[in-house]
Amino acid sequence: MIFLKGKVATVIGHGECYEISMLSVKQRIIEMIEAGYTEFLFGGMGMFDTMCARIVCELKRTYDIRSYLVIPYLTFKKYERSLYDDIIYPEGFEKYHFKRAIVERNRYLVDSSACALYYVVHDRGGAFQTLSYAKKIKYFADSP
Repeated sequence: MIFLKGKVATVIGHGECYEISMLSVKQRIIEMIEAGYTEFLFGGMGMFDTMCARIVCELKRTYDIRSYLVIPYLTFKKYERSLYDDIIYPEGFEKYHFKRAIVERNRYLVDSSACALYYVVHDRGGAFQTLSYAKKIKYFADSP
């Protein structure tokens, strides 16, 4: 699948996000849509991803947008299929051990997107590593 990178956004976030307002996240996503982002890539792991995917799914009633789940390995089952328009399994990922595949999937999300909405509050874990990678390559990221 080929994306027009300038229209693609992703999300980066911790598995838990109890103290964040769903309304503020929704407002940020609406701002992204109104700025021209029409495709959203998700990793499908954790509360922040699921919250954002649900919001994008809801906003499809108002906006012409699409959502994609990018899976790290073929046996990945941690998702609600109804939230996504399609599922992507990146070419070549079969060569990775399942833990390495998650890291590579996160890099794929960053490399395939023009911006991200992020929720990262501590300096450990996959969300922090992904945000660090995004910032290292001068990738634009934003937080609600």
